[in-house]
Formats: sequence, structure tokens, C-alpha cells
Amino acid sequence: MSRLQPGNSVGPTNSICDVEGIRVGHAQDLDLVTGTTVVLPEKPCVAAVDHRGGGIGARDTVLLNAGSGVPHVHAITLSGGSAYGLDASGGVMQGLRQDGIGMTLKDAVVPIVPAAIIFDLLIGKVMGWDHPPWWDLGLEAYHAAKPETGLGNVGAGTGATAGSIKGGLGTASAVTSDYTVGALSVANPVGEVLIPDTRTFWGWMFERDGELGGQTPPTNPIHPTPIPDSQPGANTTLAVVATDADLTRDQAYRVAIMAQDGFAQTIRPVHSPMDGDTVFVLSTGVKPFAESPMAMTELGTLAAECVARAVMRGVHAAGPLGGYASYQSLAGGD
Repeated sequence: MSRLQPGNSVGPTNSICDVEGIRVGHAQDLDLVTGTTVVLPEKPCVAAVDHRGGGIGARDTVLLNAGSGVPHVHAITLSGGSAYGLDASGGVMQGLRQDGIGMTLKDAVVPIVPAAIIFDLLIGKVMGWDHPPWWDLGLEAYHAAKPETGLGNVGAGTGATAGSIKGGLGTASAVTSDYTVGALSVANPVGEVLIPDTRTFWGWMFERDGELGGQTPPTNPIHPTPIPDSQPGANTTLAVVATDADLTRDQAYRVAIMAQDGFAQTIRPVHSPMDGDTVFVLSTGVKPFAESPMAMTELGTLAAECVARAVMRGVHAAGPLGGYASYQSLAGGD
């Protein structure tokens, strides 16, 4: 079983792009306060998905089920816009089709691009459009894809909110002696990411290399988190986990199940009827992976930790927007 390498537990960019062959593209509309993100592998990937919560918004995720005749995906799209934002996947498909990427069926090229969305229709002027913008944002995000990613108010994190403060897009990575794991998250939960009456994240103990400004444990007793007032489908946290470990679809699904615990490690409450939490897993298949219960446990645990760190980094980096205070403003930062 692999072990985290001392001094090298975080990848060089501390992002999902530390998994070789993974690129990320963003597009956003700051007037509408919404955006789209695409996770784009250089080659088709084995993929799986796990859904939680009561307000899921997704497209083509049934293709990732066991027994599906579709063996690989060509991209994953995350978007704001609620159900309207599912159009972003069509824009990504157009970019892939133009580049000749997709399943080939005689003369037809059909890119496989599962998608999931968050609700951000109330933070800006989103409902004032003449033409829903997300198809165009999807195509723009596709063309913007590169082996690095921003944080905070970018892409699908533009209109995200995390309980009572501004949410955002975050990412994190970890390297073992055998493989790399990276996660990208859009934090838009109904629950809070901070311990009540503190500046400390619920998942403070997972911080690596000062990526959250140097978290410290709370010194006072922790009070119960108030149950927020929201509506079903009005919130969601999304994540894409990528690894270069060579996984089957069943193995990727097991990792997705375990990676959902990353949300639970840093959001209270989580997986509520108001949320539509979704985790995708991509395997680039570059590194051999010897299946064993212990190896799967290690990989899934590491994926969950990366997801938790990605959620927190997205909130930590997000600036104030749409009337929502940022973490930095609460912490007395700039």
C-alpha cells in the first residue's frame, strides 16, 4: 500500500491539474453572477458518479452507471444556472465535436459530457437574460481549458454561496508513492463551512502547508449549527475527483462514495433535502492500481480529504460578491 511521501504530500500546484493530463477551463458572467467550469482530460477517462441530497440537478450521469455501454467520458461540466445551466454541457460538446473528440459512430462524433449544476439564480441578475447564456459559457470554458485553475469567484463558483458567506471554486491535491489524487469543488451548500461564532473551518484539521492561512482549533465549546431556512434544490456542493490510478468503473464508484465524506468533513448540515451534492471521479489510468480492500480504503480516504480541502480553499479564496461577505472579510483580511 502506498504512503504519503514526507515533504511531498501536496502536488506542485495543489490542484486537480496535478493529475497529469487534466485541464480545467472557466467562463463567467459577472453581471449575471454565474459561470461554468469544465474538467477536460487529454484522453477519454473511466468515470463514475455518486449523488446525495434531495435537490440533484444533473445530465447524462446515467451513462456512468454499472452496465452502461458507454465506457468513457470526454469531459465533466459544472455550472451555475440551476436547470438552465445544464445547457453548458452542450457548449462543451460543441467544442469537443469541432476538435473531432467523442465516440465515433460511423460518420457521427458524439462527445460524452456528464454535467451537474448549482442554484445561483438569486445572487445576481441571472433571470434578466434574453437568451440563456450557459451554452455559450460552456463553449467559452472549453476553449479556455489549461493545466491550471483559479480559485474563488471563477467559473461555476462565481455565484456560489456557502451558508451565510460567499462560496466559490476550490481545488486541492495529494501525492503518494504510487499515484496522485486531485479534487475540484464548487461550494454552494445550504450548510455552514465555519464553526459557529468562529473563523475556523469545520475541516480545519485537514489543512496542508498553510493553504487556509493557518487554521487553529476553536478554544470555546462548539455550539450546534442552526438549521438554515432554504428550499429544496436551492443549494448544492459539487466535486470532481481525478486520479492517475488505473481504476475500473466499479472502483471509481467506490472512490466517489467515499469522497462524498469530504463534504461531511467540512459542511454542517450536509446532504440535506435542500442540497443536490454530486461527486464525479475520473481515472486517467496511467498508474497501475492493485485492488485490495486496504488500497481502496486509502485511495477513497485521500479523495475525501482532497474534496474537503477543495471546499475550504474555494470559500477561503472567494471575494465578496452579490451582497455576501467573504471569508477574508470575516477574518479581518483585505
